[in-house]
Amino acid sequence: MNKQIIIGITGTLGAGKGEIVNYLVNKKGFIHFSVSDYLKKEINKRKLPINRESMRIVANEIRTKYGAGFIVDFLYKKAKTTNKNSIIESIRTLGEVNTLKEKGNFYLFAVNADPKIRFERIKKRESEKDNVNFKEFINAERKEMNNKDPSKQNLKECIKNANYKFDNNGTFENLHQQIDKTLQEIFAEKK
Repeated sequence: MNKQIIIGITGTLGAGKGEIVNYLVNKKGFIHFSVSDYLKKEINKRKLPINRESMRIVANEIRTKYGAGFIVDFLYKKAKTTNKNSIIESIRTLGEVNTLKEKGNFYLFAVNADPKIRFERIKKRESEKDNVNFKEFINAERKEMNNKDPSKQNLKECIKNANYKFDNNGTFENLHQQIDKTLQEIFAEKK
């Protein structure tokens, strides 16, 4: 039986997806694949500014043209070739969730935190895609929260469909403890 697991990560903006990735890569030996990195390469090819709006537009165009699960399917196949536990970060559409859940050995993690805490976090990370004020931050999230089209962002449904949900209003240590407990459950199930 294949013991490899692939974890997808979804969640609200600034909730801690990157921290989950860092912990799984640096402490648990996972390999990282990112939808955002895939999109940044595509945005650079198109000579567009790298920001949240460009990412949303380009992602929606790709998913509409090639299918709701196109990007994550590509990343999943790359992850499978490693034969190592892997993470696919930035799952944002229900089509992506459904594509990955059909494949087996896949678990979706969702992370959330209070909006004010999340906004402070994105200001600290100083990412080019997060150079916004609080109102813009909330409006950007609203655009990604609900959508009937399975090719477009719908964080609310992605989070609802997660196998495991994490509250990241506390410390990183608290988040790591939640992750450890979840991994114990997953690996016990895989035995």
